[in-house]
Amino acid sequence: MSDDARELERLVREEAEPRARRGDMAYARELGGRLARGLDAAAEQVRTYQRGLARVMRTLALTPGRDSLVQLIGLLDEYGPFGRAGTDARLLASLLAEAQRPADLAELLYDRSERDKLDELRACLFHELLLRGVDPEEFRPLRRWPVVRPPWHTLSWLPSDLRPFEADSPFPSRSVDGGESGGVRTGLGTAGRLDPPTPRTTERAALRDIATATVHEGIVAAPSAGDFGHYDAWVFALDTPTDPAVVPELLPTLPMACVADLGPTARFEVARRDLADIWPVLFSTASMGGVYGPGAQGAFGRRAAWWSLAALAGAPADADAAEVEHHARESAWFHFECDTAWFHNEIYDYGLAALSPDRLRVAVLAATDTD
Repeated sequence: MSDDARELERLVREEAEPRARRGDMAYARELGGRLARGLDAAAEQVRTYQRGLARVMRTLALTPGRDSLVQLIGLLDEYGPFGRAGTDARLLASLLAEAQRPADLAELLYDRSERDKLDELRACLFHELLLRGVDPEEFRPLRRWPVVRPPWHTLSWLPSDLRPFEADSPFPSRSVDGGESGGVRTGLGTAGRLDPPTPRTTERAALRDIATATVHEGIVAAPSAGDFGHYDAWVFALDTPTDPAVVPELLPTLPMACVADLGPTARFEVARRDLADIWPVLFSTASMGGVYGPGAQGAFGRRAAWWSLAALAGAPADADAAEVEHHARESAWFHFECDTAWFHNEIYDYGLAALSPDRLRVAVLAATDTD
């Protein structure tokens, strides 16, 4: 604490109240002004330290090599973990997985004899490496992590191996200056297109949204984690088992806000998709986010994407990862885009739909990065 701050503390403690009782309110007002100016200066100084620390840690994390990793871990051991913007475990794990050798990460972070405070970093880093194709079986410390990791952690629900449909997980490429390349994968493309013929009927399907608050929260988990501008979800129960071929014509007739003003000849493009095509959309949405935020990074992006998959496919609320994957694989998946007021079609916009394994339920997620 500076001498000036100590003097202000003394004046507040010893002078403010006595002088106010004597009617010297101007003194209290001036003292308050000095404190306010000091507080503003201190807050700016804190922001300067935070920006500097974040840049130093980013520099160490993104500079390949064992020495930079040793120095970063030493900094964390002595002063961390920090948990502030730009220095949190989620981002740091993602940067390390991007730039450092898995063998060095396994040895220096996972093969430690003494207890430390870096479990959150290890939990995130494990999934960051897994998604990038690192096989934990090749590194003994990584192989042991699923056994010793904190069982209460939300990431412990995730499978400790890479599922086949996750193999094409996209990642950004970062620089020390904060520059980033890559983005959310939302493009529809031409493969698998099943656009319904125009003019389409404008009659609404006689179905109602049956999504509970819990199911809705699960479906939108990916865009919520990615801080997308706007998103919504709907679930409809079908009277009889429905052939997937019928879904493209059914979607624009459903009572959903995202297609409410869709005209009979307005653009509505839809394609049948494999689960492996749906995954990059959900994962990139959650992990990289859009223009409103940096996203949840890889590990928590993976968790949010699995949440969305589970709710879209209609898996039970208490399902484990294997059961969620089964439901997701047996579902019929669709990706759509359209020209409506709800979809701004400026940056990232998409709709995803899943027809459940029993063909009696359609769930829809719509997301736009413009609010």
